[in-house]
Amino acid sequence: MFERSQISEKPPSELALSRYLIVSQVLSLEHQGVVRAEAAEQVAVMVHRALSGDVLVRSARTIQRWVVVWERDGVAGLEPAKRTRTSSSLVLPQDFLEFLRIQKQLDIKASIPELIQRAVELGIVEANAKPDRTTVWRACRRMGVTTRRRKSARERDSRRFAYPHRMQMVLCDGKHFRAGAARAKRVALFFIDDCSRYGLHVVVGTSESTELFLRGLYEMLRRVGFFTILYLDHGPGFIALDTIEVVRKLNALLIHGEVRYPEGHGKVEKFNQTAKGHLLRNLDRRPDIDPDCHALELRLQHWLHHQYNHSPHESLGNQTPFDRFHADPRPLSFPQDDAELRQRFVMHLERDVSNDHVVSFDGVAYEVPRGNARTRVRLYRQALNDHLSILHEGRMLRIHPVDLAANAHARRASSHDVPEETTHPLPPSAADLAYQRDFRPVVDPDGGFPDHPHSEEE
Repeated sequence: MFERSQISEKPPSELALSRYLIVSQVLSLEHQGVVRAEAAEQVAVMVHRALSGDVLVRSARTIQRWVVVWERDGVAGLEPAKRTRTSSSLVLPQDFLEFLRIQKQLDIKASIPELIQRAVELGIVEANAKPDRTTVWRACRRMGVTTRRRKSARERDSRRFAYPHRMQMVLCDGKHFRAGAARAKRVALFFIDDCSRYGLHVVVGTSESTELFLRGLYEMLRRVGFFTILYLDHGPGFIALDTIEVVRKLNALLIHGEVRYPEGHGKVEKFNQTAKGHLLRNLDRRPDIDPDCHALELRLQHWLHHQYNHSPHESLGNQTPFDRFHADPRPLSFPQDDAELRQRFVMHLERDVSNDHVVSFDGVAYEVPRGNARTRVRLYRQALNDHLSILHEGRMLRIHPVDLAANAHARRASSHDVPEETTHPLPPSAADLAYQRDFRPVVDPDGGFPDHPHSEEE
């Protein structure tokens, strides 16, 4: 094999000893008559661990090279090769490295993908030759540039999941941010397809309310059609009864993720990090940003549909979410028309009508048409705008809150079933008949004296 004098006097490292154990398995099979190439193949498919406990994954070709080196140099040949260390990078351009150093000083929270994209936009690197983000991260570490690290989550028993086709599961979550010079508080609700990571829709509001979520859900359904499962967290707009009822009427399933476990929302949480790093954090304290919700919604939709959906995604094999979504063979299912879709957002509720034709909803008094006093009626509430309606005489009528000031000056309603005045004399009343009986004339029309039965009795 090799001379004893060739053995290094320096104690071998743990990695060299771990490689020695793998070499031993190959040589053991070779002593049993197995060809070295086949023996290396058999050993390569096994799970090997270093003395430190780390898993060693090596190819059969690498294992054969270790056997040759061990036969020639012993354990010393299995030591890791010494490499010349650099303070930056040997493959990245110097102007790009200087750009990274300056950008990190100006914007310490900027992510590595964001810095790479900035360099592409400025023409420092070519769009078709973007460096790998791991290479850039390592270069930043060598240069002493700060790279923020997230705290690792505690160990728990959980499994990842992924649906194979589009619109089988839709993920939705809210991301709070501040916009404009006044740092106005805003929240963006993003709708993401689980399979393709395709950004379906985004709406912006001042709070994570039920109305904002249902509006975003309605607009998303008009744009891409129905879904099978909706995955939400426990936000105030997601656990509302209206949300549950609407999803049920859409013939879909609703799943609420585990409380205080962001890893259960891993895909949408990672998307939120991307949205914050690429867009949302840059809206704060800027006087040129309009904090109006509709203006912000237009800005976020432009980024979602024209930038994010067309950017390569690592989990998709560097395929863009747009290409993955539109290449899926599963057909999309759209509502028949807008009226049919809006009907699925109508809630039914029962209310008692008071004597003065008033019903109460959420502490607000609404007037209903006359003829419904002291009855129980069904109200139809449109969850998209909170409009209340009632079915009256075969027509759907919208009802409004009671206007007390207007009612104080309005003319009283009158019934037209019985006319107030008559054009002919009325028949004698009971009082008239009793008067005529007691005070009848003393003579009859012929001038004679009529018989008075009362007088005879008296």
